[in-house]
Order: sequence, then C-alpha cells, then structure tokens
Amino acid sequence: MNKVAIISTGHSRFGKRQDKTIRELAFEAVKPCLEGVGLTQKDIDATVVGVAGDMFAQQGSPAACIVDHVGLNPQPAYRVEAACATGSASIRSAYGLVSSGMHDMVMVIGAEKMNNVTSAKATELMAMAGDSKWEYPFGVSFPGFYALFATRHMHEFGTTKEQLGMVAVKNHHYGSLNPLAHIQKEVPLEEAVKAVPIASPLGLYDCSLISDGAAAVIMTNEERAKQFEDPVWITGIAAASEPMLISRRQTLTGLPSATLASQNAYKMAGIEMKDVDVACVHDCFTIAEIMAYEDLGFCKKGEGGKFIEEQQSYIGGKMPVNVDGGLKAKGHPLGATGVSMACEMVKQLRGEAGKRQVPGAEIGLTHNVGQSGQYVNVHIYRR
Repeated sequence: MNKVAIISTGHSRFGKRQDKTIRELAFEAVKPCLEGVGLTQKDIDATVVGVAGDMFAQQGSPAACIVDHVGLNPQPAYRVEAACATGSASIRSAYGLVSSGMHDMVMVIGAEKMNNVTSAKATELMAMAGDSKWEYPFGVSFPGFYALFATRHMHEFGTTKEQLGMVAVKNHHYGSLNPLAHIQKEVPLEEAVKAVPIASPLGLYDCSLISDGAAAVIMTNEERAKQFEDPVWITGIAAASEPMLISRRQTLTGLPSATLASQNAYKMAGIEMKDVDVACVHDCFTIAEIMAYEDLGFCKKGEGGKFIEEQQSYIGGKMPVNVDGGLKAKGHPLGATGVSMACEMVKQLRGEAGKRQVPGAEIGLTHNVGQSGQYVNVHIYRR
C-alpha cells in the first residue's frame, strides 16, 4: 500500500461569487494548484470532483462540466457526493486510488455554487438531506437539527448561549485574517449573542454561511512525491456514520461517529490526540464546534463550553481550531469545504499561514461532517 502525499493546493476566494460560474470557480482553484508545482493537466492521471448538489449548480453532472472546463480530459474522472462532507470524501476516494496504485497523480477538486438560488431555497435544498419520509416533509431544517443538539447540550452540561457566541467571535477573528474568507470582519460577543434568532437557541452568528467557492489539491505516491518540495503526508484517514433519523440517535450531545473516526485515524497515524498541533473542525453551527472538541478528545465530555471560554481553541491554547475562520467565517460551499480544510492543513504544516500560523505545527487534523453526522471523515496530516 503506497504512502500518499499532497504536493500542491489551490483555493478560490469564498463568498457570494456572482462573478463566476461553478466551473470558473473550479478553474480559480485548479490553476494555482498546477502552476505551484510546475505541472500541467497532462501530468494528472485522474480527477476526483466533489460537488454536493446538482440543483445548486443548476447543471446535471456538474463534475463533468468542471473536468472539461479545466482541461483534465481525457483522463478518468470521478464524482463524489457526501452532503457537507463531500470534499473530505473526495480526498478519501483519491487516497484510495493512489494508495492502491491505480493512479499515480490525482487531482481533487471540491466546488459549489450555492448562491444561484435564494437563501430560502438553499435552506430547503439542504433540508432535503434529512429523512424524506419522517423529517423533511415536516419542515425540519439543519438549523433545527443543530438547535436540538444545542438545547440538549445546554440542558445536560450547562453550556450557555454566550459560549456558543464565543465560537463565532473566535472564528470571525481568524476569518478577518484570511484573505480568501467569505466574511473578513471581527464580531463582538454582544452582537453575536443578541443576533436575530434562526432556530432557538441558535442565532444568525451561530450559523455557517451559504457560500460559493472551490478548492483543489494534488495527491501522489511516495515515489512521485520525492520530486517535489515539502510534501504533506496523509498518515491517518478514517470515516464513520450515524443513523439517518435523529430520533434513532443514542445521544443528541455529540456524534459517536466522530469519536470512532478520530480514534481510528489516530491509531492509523500512530499518534495520540495530544500530538495534534492544529485542527479544522466542522463548525456548520457553533454548537457543532463545541461538540467536536469533545468528540475528538480535545476536552472531556460536557466541557466544550468551558474549552472555548478559556480560549483553549485559539492559537496559543491547548488545541488551535479553525484558525482559517472555519465554516462560520471562511464559508461553507458544500463540496469545497473538506478540500479547503486540507489546503489549510498544508499551509499550516508548511508554515505558510501568515498571521494565522500556529507556531511549530507538525501534525494537523481535519474533521468534516455530512448532514448531521451521517457522513464523518477525520484525516491526519503530517509534514
């Protein structure tokens, strides 16, 4: 089984990108990804494209259009979909292609153009990822699902709305330092806590953004990676899943799938959680980041609120988390998110993150969740 490395990354600006189509956003990420290591399209053996929604793109089989537009024909192309975890599932698929020896050099492209539709329509389209018999028809949306998690977490552990707001404050702080982020501004805690309600107890600043954007990475085997400077290795890769229906979950205060995936990823990488220097976690809602602290072992169960209140997830704390702004401020174009996380890990481990750099980072973790836990991918990266 071949070792697998990322040798190059590319990233579009996230935001309401009315200036670009989904295929043009993809090119915005692919171009620097190739040029950064002096490669051309002909050097790529296969492409894996992650796009979560045809209805967002308003194009059937959008992956085929992307591959054609960025000039990666006639090599094999694959499309992956795993809701909000589409990007990390695409990386997992490419990892399998490279580690098995099927392909030597694979490009992964994650892209989404969500602002082709209204915010209300986007919320409806995402809600369709809930159970189509027992959840979606009754008006349950993903803010509603995570409001249930937040309410239960507050009830069992005393987590406060102010602690939820502190997650938003942190992620907007780091988003303000990221020139590719959707929202590049600080948010005061009082503003975050008193924002217009979306699904109580979650307000506007507790919810991630409806974003357009793309990200790309090139993955290769150990032999080919030696030809390039500073490869970043994927040393642990694991996935798990939750029951489709929320009513069948064993808990509403965390995702056991994330705990299982992280434990398996740590084991594969030959590390313990304490060895991780920086993490990108799936903060689709502020409560999701607090649950991730606990699920991944950054703190004990029930202490996620205390973890953010003590600023342990800031640079300089026990575990810097989402120092790129996270989904909350950087943005959440569904298919691009997991690939964007990988791009951030490469930057951090190479020491290229500028004002957001975690000093001396050598091991990174990404945690990408699809739907409300039905797809969970945890990856470990090492320079």
